[in-house]
Amino acid sequence: MIPTTAVATFGYHDVTDQPGLAGFQRPGALPFKLRVATFARHLDAIAGTSQNPSLVTELDLAAPGRHLLLTFDDGGKSAVWVGDELCRRGWRGHFFIITNRIGDRTFLDTAEIRHLRSCGHVIGSHSHTHPSIFREQTRTQMIAQWRTSCERLADLLGEPCSMASVPGGDLSPKVVESACAAGLRYLFTSEPTLVPQQVDDCWVLGRFSPKADTAVDRVSELAQFRAWHWVFLTRRLKVLVRSMLPGTYRAYVRRRTRESPAA
Repeated sequence: MIPTTAVATFGYHDVTDQPGLAGFQRPGALPFKLRVATFARHLDAIAGTSQNPSLVTELDLAAPGRHLLLTFDDGGKSAVWVGDELCRRGWRGHFFIITNRIGDRTFLDTAEIRHLRSCGHVIGSHSHTHPSIFREQTRTQMIAQWRTSCERLADLLGEPCSMASVPGGDLSPKVVESACAAGLRYLFTSEPTLVPQQVDDCWVLGRFSPKADTAVDRVSELAQFRAWHWVFLTRRLKVLVRSMLPGTYRAYVRRRTRESPAA
């Protein structure tokens, strides 16, 4: 059963036919880098539904309704092309930036971030340094990550930064609490849920993160608010395994987040 208030959010990363020129250059990032043709098929599948993408800032999340959102993490160079492609379709998206990467070879520079905002897209924080396992930061460290990043974006764009997405999708009550304490109004996670939750003055929204091999039919189903329980159960199983084997998970993350020498 679809809840009364449902927000189907997709959490993309880089879209490029040249992975070495956009975003993180690490093993863990590669499965989330979609080819241009693959991404186009995903957008076509979304366009084939009755729901066009919205901006979260335009929604009343306390009222009944169905909404679809597109978000893009990291702030890799491909975000400029992605933003222009969304505009070509009359859509707008949410772009979450790792602020200490601004101006790096494979990441957006200040002019490109301003270009995205001038096109009507929303810019938010993906933390300042993207800690590999965010939930293991202290509360003070988390708040500093949010505030440092949001202040940098506010200075760059001349407007407050009110939203963020969780690095690596690592969620815990402390992560949500830190976002509230930092004054964020919207926090996007990697928990594939449809129902937004309000914690103090912050709305917490789940997302499904498509990979390069995610079937177009799956994207179409999710854009029609179907099959979310299956992706949620899959995510819960992965989280359970991680919690049972914390040492193994940390070693896995260290290996998957090691940057290549050329990065």
